[in-house]
Amino acid sequence: MLPLSYAIRNLLRRPGRAVQLILGSALVALLLMLACALNQGMNRVLVASGSPDNVILLGAGSEESIERSEVAVAAAEIAAGGIPGLKKVFGRPSVSGEIHYNGWISASGGQARQALLRGITPAAFWVHPQVRIIEGHYPGSGECLVGRLAYHKLGLPQADIRRGKVIQFNDSEIRIVGVFDAPGTVMEAEIWINLNDMMTFTQRTSLSCVILTLGQGEFADVDLFAKQRLDLELVAMRESDYYAKLARFYRPVRWMAWMCAVFIAVGAIFGGLNTLYAAFASRIRELGALQAIGFRRWALLVNLIQEASFATTCGALVAGSIGLLLLDGVTIPFSIGAFVLNVDPITLAVGLGTGLCLGLFGSLPPAWACLKPGITSSLRAA
Repeated sequence: MLPLSYAIRNLLRRPGRAVQLILGSALVALLLMLACALNQGMNRVLVASGSPDNVILLGAGSEESIERSEVAVAAAEIAAGGIPGLKKVFGRPSVSGEIHYNGWISASGGQARQALLRGITPAAFWVHPQVRIIEGHYPGSGECLVGRLAYHKLGLPQADIRRGKVIQFNDSEIRIVGVFDAPGTVMEAEIWINLNDMMTFTQRTSLSCVILTLGQGEFADVDLFAKQRLDLELVAMRESDYYAKLARFYRPVRWMAWMCAVFIAVGAIFGGLNTLYAAFASRIRELGALQAIGFRRWALLVNLIQEASFATTCGALVAGSIGLLLLDGVTIPFSIGAFVLNVDPITLAVGLGTGLCLGLFGSLPPAWACLKPGITSSLRAA
């Protein structure tokens, strides 16, 4: 067996080619790490947004989208009095009537941007305990709260969406009086407005949904209520199930991220194979001489694999460093919110595994092509 130092020394004999190989493998590993982080981030925020203890009452036929749903305003009070076993806060049932609206706003007189708005009452904080006002106070008439990541969703500077600023919505001015967070959920990218104002601005006479939190009761109690009150035309759905459906809806988008990363990576892999072919082909006589003095082909094959694996593993480490420094914590907006990229151990393992696989399997074709000729032919190679 040839020592590992021989493979490393051969790699360093041509620094330009070594750097090319390291950067190529780093690009492949980084692309796959990015696809993994995108998939995990989007799926994580959708799954975490729905609480298994919450049940949503939607308009019948609108199970796929809260924005299209219409529920009578009285449904919230009727549900609070007609469903047993609801969680109580300060002696009152935890029931929140809400309007979910996808509309256009502008800030600082700039271009209109599409925003996710939610009309709420104070009960919204009872059914969404993960939401905390971290600055300011609950909105009154003509006021609103903005999520911590709302400026990412709007594509605006953070300074334009902060406490004290004014936004325009449906020809009305709304003052921002606070900022809230809801870590790991789509709510962090929303704008929350007083429910009465929201009904006025959107000229609605109905809610989008009623969200309630179960205490001693069960989902079956809510489902029975929805089926018995035919006059309200309601359907009950667990909040976690609703966001699980959204996660399935966005699955093709996540797969497209993987496919784009793989296609670009394949191109980089072919470039890396050409580099390896050139690196190994220039050493055919050297390999023939090593065989002539007694080294077997399998030993030379292992040494070539070690050489390539060392370079691609270095590339994977470079990709991991770039991911931790530049990608970790980056916020990505999408249609119903925003999510944060996390370069976690799984993502790093994908990058390192990619580098190892490139070295182990990517070096086999060029190594075989160089070792296939006999000793005589190898020694005669130009």
